[in-house]
Amino acid sequence: QVQLVESGGGLVQPGGSLRLSCAASRNIFSINAMGWHRQAPGKQRELVAAISTYGTPYGTTDYADSVKGRFTISRDNAKNTVYLQMNSLKPEDTAVYYCYGRILRDDYWGQGTQVTVSS
Repeated sequence: QVQLVESGGGLVQPGGSLRLSCAASRNIFSINAMGWHRQAPGKQRELVAAISTYGTPYGTTDYADSVKGRFTISRDNAKNTVYLQMNSLKPEDTAVYYCYGRILRDDYWGQGTQVTVSS
């Protein structure tokens, strides 16, 4: 099992930036993958970005088409933390963002953090 604690959400104007953090309660080398989903009101939860973490200090990344070129997922192995840098934010990025971690076939989720993009 793993506990995930998110931080960094908030209100930002269109075109602005935010960085989300997700701290894991265990060494991320023992977690297969970590990433972020989001859920906007009335919509299904969707994958935003993911990074492989098991057994490697680096890892491959994957992004939803809607955020490619604007969002960057990264990891700090020493802090067991994954980040989501969000730039050029748009109103349609408004959602609750959830960190997740996959261990074998089980997914674990953080509590979610609200991101609101509005002028």
